[in-house]
Amino acid sequence: MGQRALNGERPRGRFLTFEGGEGAGKTTQMRRLAGELEKAGVSLKLSREPGGSPGGEAIRRLLIEGEGDRWDAVSETFLFLAARRDHVRKVIAPSLAAGIWVLCDRFADSTLAYQGYGKGLSQRSLEALNRFALGEFVPDLTFILDVPVEIGLKRAAARGAASDRFEALGRDFHERLRQGFRRIAAKKSERCVLIDASGDVETVHRA
Repeated sequence: MGQRALNGERPRGRFLTFEGGEGAGKTTQMRRLAGELEKAGVSLKLSREPGGSPGGEAIRRLLIEGEGDRWDAVSETFLFLAARRDHVRKVIAPSLAAGIWVLCDRFADSTLAYQGYGKGLSQRSLEALNRFALGEFVPDLTFILDVPVEIGLKRAAARGAASDRFEALGRDFHERLRQGFRRIAAKKSERCVLIDASGDVETVHRA
């Protein structure tokens, strides 16, 4: 990745995203892959959603903290989209243009899963809103880490950190969320890879 393209310009970086329900191990697996890519000489940046930029991080605090019913699904969606647009404009797109790979913990598929399949908003409306915010910008590759709800919530609880608003939602919500991610992986199979994340860290990393 450090080499210049034949026309003298640095080749575009790649945008990889990690998706899944609570406790799926997204952050852990993102960091493991980042270590392998760095060994291979790839210049990269790690990021997350909501967040990733100063504006996105400010919105993250509004979204993650507080009671589970602090925002309804529509309000959440607009907050996520505002954070995502800022993230893409100020961090992701400039990095890719500079030849830097970006690995991101969550992106637009999480909105489809959480606010759509989880909370009942129209998938068509969410897709349209995301196109309005980002145009045709999509990840090059998405890893969807699939784990049974009981295992995921147990892992999330074992992290020791205070639960966020989404971890605190009921089991039925998390089951809808899991099935939503599985549907996304099936519908967008040209971009998404579904990975069994129920095993240990090394097994999932090899997958």
